[in-house]
Amino acid sequence: MGTLSGIEPAFDRESVGAAEHKRLVKMLEACWRTLDKTAAAARGKELRTGARGGGRTLDAILQHVLDGEGGYLRRLEYKRSKEAEKDAKLTRAAMLEALGNAVRGEVPEFGPRGGKRWSARYFVRREAWHVLDHAWEIEDRTE
Repeated sequence: MGTLSGIEPAFDRESVGAAEHKRLVKMLEACWRTLDKTAAAARGKELRTGARGGGRTLDAILQHVLDGEGGYLRRLEYKRSKEAEKDAKLTRAAMLEALGNAVRGEVPEFGPRGGKRWSARYFVRREAWHVLDHAWEIEDRTE
């Protein structure tokens, strides 16, 4: 089973040094730039619907990404502000702060109700996949 089934690779649990932390930040920033550029190129254009006529609007896709990021932050024991729930810049700043906390070992292995917290690498792996998946969705559905 792969990472998308919720199984974290053992490598992701290994400690992250300063150089690796910088690389992970650059990776996230590159993914976010890709989503932003794709969304900007699609702004004002109609997104094709799916085979059954369904599909989200561009704004709904972007909000879905933001909503997912709130869940990802909770997996690092981090709660973003109410303002960040609707603001990608604020959420991204929170994600970088939460990543730094995880790199420094400040995130407990288990949450208050026993749920396992994500490692820094797994957090980046999941965020990168989710952001790029929706950038590709926007790209594919742009008329």
